[in-house]
Amino acid sequence: MTLYAVGDLQGCLEPLQCLLERVNFDPAHDHLWLVGDLVNRGPQSLETLRFLFAMRDSLTAVLGNHDLHLLAVAHNIERLKKGDTLQEILDAPDCDDLLDWLRHCPLLHHDAERQITLVHAGIPPQWSLKKARKRAAEVEAALRDDALLLPFLDGMYGNEPSQWNSRLRGVTRLRTITNYFTRMRFCTADGRLDLKSKEGLGSAPKGYAPWFSHPERKMRGERILFGHWAALQGQCSEPGVEALDSGCVWGGALTLLDVDRGIRHTCHCQKVS
Repeated sequence: MTLYAVGDLQGCLEPLQCLLERVNFDPAHDHLWLVGDLVNRGPQSLETLRFLFAMRDSLTAVLGNHDLHLLAVAHNIERLKKGDTLQEILDAPDCDDLLDWLRHCPLLHHDAERQITLVHAGIPPQWSLKKARKRAAEVEAALRDDALLLPFLDGMYGNEPSQWNSRLRGVTRLRTITNYFTRMRFCTADGRLDLKSKEGLGSAPKGYAPWFSHPERKMRGERILFGHWAALQGQCSEPGVEALDSGCVWGGALTLLDVDRGIRHTCHCQKVS
């Protein structure tokens, strides 16, 4: 079996199909990891979800902020935003099946044999792998529980609290965890988030740095695959930390990584207006 990992799709299905064909991906034998943001902004959000759903037994996808946004819109918690390309999913006859599969995807996936962790945005410096998995499981449980789903989605949006505290409770606690896993770029060494800066490494506010760069980071030395940060263009100099979002939907390329061999394949995409 060959394990591949792909960056943020955001509804860009054709580049994914191109890359899978290039490496002769065989769903019967190979496995695909996706770093989240499967949908939105790109031209084929519905087709992308259907393609992934059809091969769901051969892939593992973690949730990104756009995937959670789709769930919130579908449950009438949030309205569609300008630039969203989600309406076709909401109108589809198989919408319920697709969204039920999506809400059962994890926020974090860890491969114990390979010692690799897959996540959308990152893991904050103050969390060990054990704590990160435990926190992710809290949000995953809320997403999969019919009684907790709507309260969670309703309280999911917001930048506060900007820092983890073990005394947090309820939706506030879940929101903070979600922001770390799906929205984080810059933070302080003790995990205080800045969720406004979205550009490259040099745009960090004073006192903040990329989450993966802090020397005190508990998971330093452990391998992490992440997406979310298109401005990095798929580049990260931190040993063991691999950025996979190379800005496909913004006119960049889609990146497919052969996880065990460390070989990257790219397919350039036409910029979406």
